[in-house]
Amino acid sequence: MEDLYKTLVKPTSEVLFKDKGSKFFGYAFPVENEEDIKYFLEEIKNKHSSARHHCYAWQIGTEKDKIQYRANDDGEPSNTAGMPIYGQLQSFDITNALIIVVRYFGGVKLGVGGLINAYKTTAQMCLEAADIIEKTIDIHYKITFEYKHMNTVMRIIKEKNLNIESQTMNLSCEIVVSIRESQAAQVPISFEPFYEIKLTEL
Repeated sequence: MEDLYKTLVKPTSEVLFKDKGSKFFGYAFPVENEEDIKYFLEEIKNKHSSARHHCYAWQIGTEKDKIQYRANDDGEPSNTAGMPIYGQLQSFDITNALIIVVRYFGGVKLGVGGLINAYKTTAQMCLEAADIIEKTIDIHYKITFEYKHMNTVMRIIKEKNLNIESQTMNLSCEIVVSIRESQAAQVPISFEPFYEIKLTEL
């Protein structure tokens, strides 16, 4: 379904691919934003500080107009590292993920084809070793209302199987709820008859 996407449950264990003396260490991480990406890149660069190449690719986003991605060759010949890694994210249909492949040169040049194969294979090994989960794309709403409307609000939340993400209960109350995208259109309709209850999509 269109409101489902696949991502990683947790960081993968280190994988190793060897070719003609060169060693390629691969890692995959679940990420939500560019701060996550910077953190994991620094972590791997510190771990492999003597390596010359820390190549990577990432993708964030779940809808076509919001998807961001980047592929970085980090000194390797153009398009021999970052794009082959990114190609595996596409092949496995994974998003909100970062793959880093670290290369130690073994003294024998692999050539363009050899490099492409090595980075692609290492990224593939990462994802084959990963715990992959399917998640729903959710829409979030904020419900603002006076306490006297509590029963009405809670009844609708229960009827529509809305997930409560947070709530503040005072004289004026606020509840943030979520529901998967394919079922979200019915939510505003449910609140329409109650003009004193305010529904805002976040």
